[in-house]
Formats: sequence, C-alpha cells, structure tokens
Amino acid sequence: MEQIIVFVTLLLALILFVWGRFRHDIVAVICLLFLVITGIISTEEAFSGFSHPAVITVATVLIVSSGLQNAGIIDVIGKWMMKIGDNLNLQIIVLTVLVCVSSAFMNNVGALAILMPVAIHIARKNGHSPSHILMPLAFGSLLGGMITLIGTPPNIIIAAFRAEELGQPFGMFDFTPAGAGVALAGMLFIITIGWRLLPARHCESSAEERFHIKDYITEVLITENSKIKDTSIRDLNEIMGTDIRILGFIRNNQRIHAPNWKKILKEDDILIIEANSDNLKEFIDQTRTELVGEDELLKEEVSSEDISIAEVVVMPNSPIINKTASRMKMRSSYEVNLLAIARKDKQIMQRIDHVRFNAGDVLLLQGHADMLDDTISIMGCLPLADRGFSIGKPKNIALALGIFGFSIAMIVAGLLPVQIAFTLAAILMVITGVLSVRDIYTSIDWPVIVLLGAMLPVGAALETTGGAELMADQILMAGGTLPIWATLTVLIVITMVLSGVINNAATVVLMAPVGIGIANGLNVSMDPFLMTIAIGASCAFLTPIGHQSNTLVMGPGGYNFSDYLRMGLPLSILIVLVAIPLILLFWPL
Repeated sequence: MEQIIVFVTLLLALILFVWGRFRHDIVAVICLLFLVITGIISTEEAFSGFSHPAVITVATVLIVSSGLQNAGIIDVIGKWMMKIGDNLNLQIIVLTVLVCVSSAFMNNVGALAILMPVAIHIARKNGHSPSHILMPLAFGSLLGGMITLIGTPPNIIIAAFRAEELGQPFGMFDFTPAGAGVALAGMLFIITIGWRLLPARHCESSAEERFHIKDYITEVLITENSKIKDTSIRDLNEIMGTDIRILGFIRNNQRIHAPNWKKILKEDDILIIEANSDNLKEFIDQTRTELVGEDELLKEEVSSEDISIAEVVVMPNSPIINKTASRMKMRSSYEVNLLAIARKDKQIMQRIDHVRFNAGDVLLLQGHADMLDDTISIMGCLPLADRGFSIGKPKNIALALGIFGFSIAMIVAGLLPVQIAFTLAAILMVITGVLSVRDIYTSIDWPVIVLLGAMLPVGAALETTGGAELMADQILMAGGTLPIWATLTVLIVITMVLSGVINNAATVVLMAPVGIGIANGLNVSMDPFLMTIAIGASCAFLTPIGHQSNTLVMGPGGYNFSDYLRMGLPLSILIVLVAIPLILLFWPL
C-alpha cells in the first residue's frame, strides 16, 4: 500500500511538472506534504532534506558563482569577444567553448548569465540572429556542468547518494574522464552541425526597443585620478571612437557648447556626453571618471553595498512629468540621484537636472538599495528589470578567482568537503568585499533550493518503501538477458526523458535509488549506474522547461517549443552513443 501511495504521488508530481500550472518548488512541497499526511514520511523527517549536504552545496555554489560574476569577469570577456570579428561560426565556437569551460567550475546558469548579454550584443551588432547563438550557448552550459562535481546540482546529488551507500562521495574530478569526453563530443556537434539546424528567428523586443532607448545624455566629473585629465578633446575623441559623443563640458559653472577640439580637460571639469548604456559603463570604467551626483549620496553610507543603480521609464501618469530634478529637489524629496537621461528623437540642451521630464524618458537613478523599488513606484516610473546596470564597481577578478581557487584546492586535497569549502569561499567573498551580504541572499535560486529540499525526503520514501527496488526489478525483467551496456542505455534514456519535463535535480533524486537497485540486483558496482544517471540528468536538451538555461534563452532567442528538438534530439542521441562506452571504460563493473 505504501508503494502505491508513493507511485501515485510521483505520478501526480510528473503530471503537475509537465502541466506547468504551478512552479516546480510548489509541486515538490505538495508531494512532500501529501506523503507526510499519509504517514509515509514522518513529521520529524519532513524537512530533513533542507539540512542535506547537497542542498547546502548547491546554495553555496550559486553564491560563489555570483561572486565571480560580480567581480567584473563579464566586462573582461565582453571586451575580448568584441575583437574576434563578425564571423558567426567563429563567434559560436568561442562563446560555446567559453560557457562550457566556465560551467565546469561554476553554476551553469551563472556561466550562461555572464555570456548571454555578450552574445546578444554581438549578434545584434553584426546583424546575426540571436537564435543561432543562444541555444548553442545554453546547451554548452549544460555540457560543461558534466565535467566536475560542482558544475551542476545533479553531480552534487549523485555524489551524496554514493556517500550514503558506500561511505565515500565522488571526488571533484571523478566526473571529468567521462563528462569531458561527452562534453567534447557534444561541443563538436553544436559548433559544426547543431547551430545550422536552428531557424533564424527574431527575439522578443528588448527593453531598449520597447522604450525607444537610444542614448543617454549624462555628465561625468573629471577627478584627480581620471585618466583623461590634461587630455585634449581631440585626443579623447580618437581614444573613444564613435561610440561616445562629446556634447560639451562645464568649467567654473559655465557650459561650453561645441568646444574647440584643442581644449584641454582639467580636474573638476564636467564632461557632457551621449552614449548608450553599455558604452557609458565602459567609458566610466576606462576613464576613471565619476557620474555627477554620486558623491552626495555615497558619502552618507558606510558601505557602497547599500547603494543601487536602476534604469526606469517615466510612465504617462507619473507625478514627475513636466518637473525637473532641480526644481522638485529630487535628492531630498525622493532620496535618489539622477545620473543620466535618455529621450527619443529630441536633443537635450540643458544640464540634466534642469530637463523637464516627459513620458517615455528613461532615467538612470541611484538610491538606497532597500528603498529604491518603493521610490520608483512613488515616482510613477517602471523599472527596466531585465537590463542589468552597474557602474563604477571595483574589479575584483584576481581576488575572486583566488578565493575560488583556494576552495577548489581544499576540495581536491581532501582537506574540506565541498559544502564546507564553498561556504568558506562565500564568507571570504563577503569579508573581502567581492560580495555584499545582500548579494548572498539574492544570488541563491530559492525555488531550486526548496525543490531539492522537498524532493530529497520524497526520493528517500521511494527507496524505504521498496519502490525503487520494484522499479529496478521491472527494468531488469524487461531487459531480460540484455548486456550491461544495453541496461545502461535504457537507464540514460529514461533519465534524459524525465529531465526534459521535470527539474534535473528532482530527476536525480528519483532515479538514483533506481540505479542503485539495478546495480545491486546485478551484483555489480553502482558507480557506472550513478554516472549514467548524472550524465542523463544533465542532458535536458529536448524541451525549454527541463533546465533553467533552456528557459533563459527562449525569449531572447525567439524560440518555439519545437526548436529545442531540432538540435536537442540529435545531440541527445549522440551523447547516448558516446557516454555509455566512456562510462564503462572509466568505471568498470
């Protein structure tokens, strides 16, 4: 009877996962509560999953990945990528290899999030369809996750199952021999044939297009440490190229329109420039100038982590329409600074704090992190939430990579388990300023944590009630006298199909006990079966809902549900053909 209840619960979960009416974490909690109410799981064990090392590891990996992203890696990669030219095939090769390698050492969604804006920018600048680049990028992030223990949650969970059964988890690079071979085969397919199977689709309109953002007009202060101090305007134009337009500058409170190119810029001059958001950020970082208005707000704070920057559009019913930042005393009234303004089809001639706001204007605002959302609402503005924007944040790439490398060394040397090593890395990133305390909580994908914490007891119930052993017996009976490689093929195909409709972490939780049961039934090592499930769970290539990376690129790439099958199905078949021989080679029975 208990087995029937568990199987009915899992069937219900599968139906709800495929239906998509409720989020995966909500479905997982529903299943957990149902098994608790029916007495299959005791109340004492109900929330034991949230203390599981796998849950802690997934959370800390997400935090450390966020630290690497915040450290400025995206800026370095973006600048480097712009040098490779406009060849689409070369762009796909470089981006896909980069995301694959990055995903081996950081969360695959985090690696994709770093490179996706770069890919979209490059595609649009060179007139290519983003659909040719983004799905290869997403699939590359999934392939890279197979290579190491920390690359993806399924590997972490599989290692935890092995520890429970054999007393020893998989090590940091135990996944590498088979995982790297599978990733290499998948990458070769994607960059040679796979991307050509995708249609050229237009992506959904970006915020920039929806709100007609062309260029910001903003004012930057030349400080004592600015690189352009004592530089002529002619030389500055040559350095920055056509991406930055110099409209004038202010000296001693006097604005100089169309200044002579021989004019030398001095400390405390205010330069008036026109640039889009990407080029504005690059200009600030390269020249070490400061946006006018920053200091007044920042000097009141103990730490800059309390300050945020947001892009907002002025809505038609906004109370700030026809008012200027200066006249309405925006700083004292709303606790925000106006850093820049963008307006369609009209040239702005005044100082930006003397510009009357119109509906549709896009403003760059700076304010207190914990108040900014409410302030934006009070001002009658709409945040452009899908446009990340950070200016003037210190680059801590070396420090972040050093902390990350230290944690990896501790794991490889066997001095610390992965969950402790990455918790230490997260704390070190906060102490050294790479991450703020606020970033720790915002970088964790809480639905995934809840999903995993709720599904672990459900997976345990499948095993304790004998359900996993029953499923294993059925697979063995159906296979009859099939050789081991054929049994592994059946197992990886089932896992792949499940990972296409439910979260890959949940797939591993459900399939790991089945794999262990099959291995015990055959009286062979469970390692090849666990590796097969780990690889199969990472191969969520068939649908946009199987993995967050696939979902993340669906809108920007303009993909349909069926587009994932175009490249995902042949890729999945290839991986089955490559993975099984590699697993048996490196993990003999």
